[in-house]
Amino acid sequence: MDILQAIIIGIIEGFTEFLPISSTGHMIVASRFLGIEESALIKAYEVIIQFAAILAVMLIYRDKLTFSKIELWKRLMLAFLPLAGIGYIFKDQIKALFSIEVVAMMFIIGGIIFLIVEYYYKEEKSHTVAVETVSYKQALWVGLAQIFSLIPGTSRAGATIVGGLLTGMDRKTSAEFSFLLAIPVMAAVSGYDLLKHYQDFADANWGAFVVGFVVAFVVAYLTIKLFLAFLQRFTFVPFGIYRIIFGVILLLII
Repeated sequence: MDILQAIIIGIIEGFTEFLPISSTGHMIVASRFLGIEESALIKAYEVIIQFAAILAVMLIYRDKLTFSKIELWKRLMLAFLPLAGIGYIFKDQIKALFSIEVVAMMFIIGGIIFLIVEYYYKEEKSHTVAVETVSYKQALWVGLAQIFSLIPGTSRAGATIVGGLLTGMDRKTSAEFSFLLAIPVMAAVSGYDLLKHYQDFADANWGAFVVGFVVAFVVAYLTIKLFLAFLQRFTFVPFGIYRIIFGVILLLII
C-alpha cells in the first residue's frame, strides 16, 4: 500500500465510520477501484485507522470520559454487551455471510428502514434530548438493535441510530449515543484484530500508515462535527436515499 492509497482509504474510513451508510460497502468499492486485495497487511492498516476514528470520538466527547459520567458508561456497556456476546458466539457464521451481494442488499434494506422510520418519527414527541438521560431500557434496546450491524452492509451507526429513534431519543441524542457506543465496540474489534495481525506490522509501510492515521483522525473529527450540525436542521432521509442508490450501484457493479 502506497501513501496515496493510504490517504484514500483513511478518508473513506473517517467519513463513513460514524455516518449511517456503512463503511464496509465503501471499502469494497474503494479497494476494487484502487486494485487493493484483502490481505493481512491491509487488515493491519484497518486496525490503525479504526484507532484513529476512536481517538476522534474521544477528543470530541472528552467531557464524557470522566468518573462523573459513570452512569452514562454503565448504560453504554450494557448496550455493548449484546453485540459482544452474539459476535463472539457466532463469529464464524457471521464471517460466512460476507459477500458483495449481501452488503448491497443490506444497503438497500437499511435505506428503506430509514425512510420508514423517518416517515413516522416525530421529533417533538422525543422524551430523551440529552445523552446523559438515556435509560437502561433504552440502552438495552439500542444494544439489541446493534446486533443487526453484524450483517455486512447494515452499518453499526445506522442500526444504533434507528434503535435510538425508536426508543424515544431525538436525532442528536441518538447520534451521540451511537458515537459514544463506538468507543467500546471499535476498541474491542480493533484490539482483537491487533492481536491477530500484530506480526504483520513488521512488514508495514509505516510512512503510509502514519499518514493514513492522521487523515482518518482529521476526517472522522470533522465528519462528526458536521453530522451533528446537519441534524440540527435536517433528517436522516438523505442517508436513506443514498443507501438505496449506493446499494443498487453496488449490485450493478458486481
